[in-house]
Amino acid sequence: MKVSLGCDHGGFALKEHVKGWLEAHGYEVLDCGCHSTDSVDYPVFGRAAAEAVADGRCERGIVVCTTGIGISISANKVKGIRCALCSEPLSAEMTRRHNNANMLAMGGGLIGANMADRIVEVFLTTEFESGRHQRRVDLISDIEA
Repeated sequence: MKVSLGCDHGGFALKEHVKGWLEAHGYEVLDCGCHSTDSVDYPVFGRAAAEAVADGRCERGIVVCTTGIGISISANKVKGIRCALCSEPLSAEMTRRHNNANMLAMGGGLIGANMADRIVEVFLTTEFESGRHQRRVDLISDIEA
């Protein structure tokens, strides 16, 4: 599976940690930046990571800023993206099972590396249940931005 990554300066350290975890577990990574702790604007990198998922270059995406809020909002502006902000594994599991989320957002200033590892693992390995949930995902997809 190929995973896009995006972050701002506040999420850089956690993004780098997640990148290492992904590579160590056999995932292919498209790093959309940023590439340092220099101040940058999160919408640029949230959009880039989301567009890689929306256009099919990547199957899933992960974005990180200090809280995860701004970058998740930015990613969700891209048509076809369902980005969920998760700070623990159960939310990551449920958003995959019920919402078929194709992107994960996390707050680099809020969660540590061990928690991020578990959230990412659950997000990437949990399958969408489809069935009654597909109708709802379709309704989400029909909403015009």
